[in-house]
Amino acid sequence: MGRTYFVEEGIGQYLSELSAAAKPYVTGLLIGQCSPQRDYVIRAVRTPPKDQHKEQNIPPKLASLDEEWITTHASQVSRMLPGGLLVLGVFMIATPELSKDGQNTLRKLIFSVEKSLTKRRLWKPAEEEVSDRAALQICSVTKKVVCRTYDVQDPKSSAKPADWKYQSALSASWLALGCTVNVNIHIPLLATSPNHDLEKNTKNGLNRWSKQIEDSVFLINGQVKDDDTELLEGQKKSRGNTQSSTQFSDVKVLTQLCQGSSHRSTATVQVCSGSINLRGAVKCRAYIHNNKPRVKEAIQALKRDIINTLNDRCEILFEDLILNEGPQKKSFGREYLVLPQRLFVPVAGSSVMLSDYKFGDEAAGEIQERFVEMLDQDVQTEDIHIAEGIST
Repeated sequence: MGRTYFVEEGIGQYLSELSAAAKPYVTGLLIGQCSPQRDYVIRAVRTPPKDQHKEQNIPPKLASLDEEWITTHASQVSRMLPGGLLVLGVFMIATPELSKDGQNTLRKLIFSVEKSLTKRRLWKPAEEEVSDRAALQICSVTKKVVCRTYDVQDPKSSAKPADWKYQSALSASWLALGCTVNVNIHIPLLATSPNHDLEKNTKNGLNRWSKQIEDSVFLINGQVKDDDTELLEGQKKSRGNTQSSTQFSDVKVLTQLCQGSSHRSTATVQVCSGSINLRGAVKCRAYIHNNKPRVKEAIQALKRDIINTLNDRCEILFEDLILNEGPQKKSFGREYLVLPQRLFVPVAGSSVMLSDYKFGDEAAGEIQERFVEMLDQDVQTEDIHIAEGIST
């Protein structure tokens, strides 16, 4: 029995518009959420053209497809997704002549995208987690839609058929969870590593911190809830118009100060030449489908958002430093660097908001351009919600 994808109705219109454009092929990403019973697709985003002037001259062969460009796009998009959302698969709209090679190309892309996204993650997928990813192929002439899935945990995985079903207002009343996490991470820089690489050391420190987050206790609206209970159990369902009935849960994160007495602790003395301190308060958010979600799913989505948002900011900061200072700048004296702030932008017809990061000197226009390029979405200046103060 194959998987079923419930798809936001507007995506059908978006894909039709893309297929009407006279090109040999168009590729893009599918964004949504996996759950044990069914999967949800709430956005489709075409791959941005690499060069605006050459857009009309795409070589009419799938062999010339730029795999690296597509995986880079997937990595950039994944930074803009709050907890609970992920790149669920890839799509391709192609002419009948190219369609016969389409499935092989999509399979290759799915594994490349997943490899690129996994490399950056500081968390490991749970054992029972859904590892199927969607490959959607549409013929630009006949409009025939073929959806298949591949198991990304199995490199030899073959295609399985999947259902593709459109549904209106799919994510209009999804549930939101939010928390503020106070971060104070101290990362020692060992004297034994000459010209210590700041980025590598920061990643190692974040790795240790992410394990603390994984082991934390999460209070949902002030209560500790059992993993397998329904998230909304004991809460009154809101009546009336579902368009605006976003149920929001406030979450407190309690990190353990020290290990229990059952853990033996061994102290190590290491000579250090300096340290990195990450300090500030970060706003985290996760969204979960409204089909009887379990507490376990919701907390897992929020944990991943907490870990991702700090990791993504550090990556963005180092990319910015390399851009402005050059790759040779690996070590600093005493210096304060400001991590980018988080912002949220609403999705039309949905209770879900997408995320991005801005440096203090970035204008709203730059953020708007990024949303158009990465997510093919026009954003009004008044819809950009800066979520937090400055973290260093």
